[in-house]
Amino acid sequence: MIGVIDSGSGGLSVLLELKKQFPQADFLYYGDIKNAPYGEKTHAELSRLTVDALKFLKDNRVTNVVSACNSVSASMAISLFDTLLSAQHIVEMVGPTVQSFLQDTRRVAVCATQATIDSGMYQNAFHMIDKEITTIAIPDLAGQIEFGATEEDIKNTITKAISAQSTNYDVLVLACTHYPLVQNVFRSVLNDSIEIIDPAHAVAARAKKLFKDEEGSDGKVQFVITKDAGSFRNRVEELFADQRKTIEVLP
Repeated sequence: MIGVIDSGSGGLSVLLELKKQFPQADFLYYGDIKNAPYGEKTHAELSRLTVDALKFLKDNRVTNVVSACNSVSASMAISLFDTLLSAQHIVEMVGPTVQSFLQDTRRVAVCATQATIDSGMYQNAFHMIDKEITTIAIPDLAGQIEFGATEEDIKNTITKAISAQSTNYDVLVLACTHYPLVQNVFRSVLNDSIEIIDPAHAVAARAKKLFKDEEGSDGKVQFVITKDAGSFRNRVEELFADQRKTIEVLP
């Protein structure tokens, strides 16, 4: 079984791509809505919440895990994951995303939560492939998306953050898994010449290479959330209408 962890509904964008790569695999999706958003959490808080999520997945017979939360991926040392699952059974967001730009000469901007930008993980990873990037922190956006803010409010938040930076980039990476859920809003704000990248594609491709034994299951998705939310249920129904699925709220 493949496990997916996120602070709420953002990881659904990653799960959607994973289902394309593993149509027969069983999935367990852990959405920590009670503690969302993760983007403003401290390193210590993120460590505790991540360990709790990984232990829950292990207790429920998950063998492979995708950390579909950039705040977690960018703030946690890989050794934290390794204490509970070996490296070949973990896929995080940063490595696959940056690797996809190895042969790309275009100028890159990364927009993400404050925690992800402050961690420096994307900056450091891109530096390792000799690429300097523009970073754009968008405080509050993940929370707005998670809890159903209006499209107008979301557009205002994106516009404020984007306009505060020079547009000397060709590609904008949506380095928070919530952001692809409002990709149409980003498109309406950005110059038409700027390409928008959803890292979920690179992450799912990496999982396909690493996770060898996920065929032959029932193809069911179990959604487990730490707090009930109508916005989460609506997105699940919208994105996975034809999937066999259950939604459970933890006590």
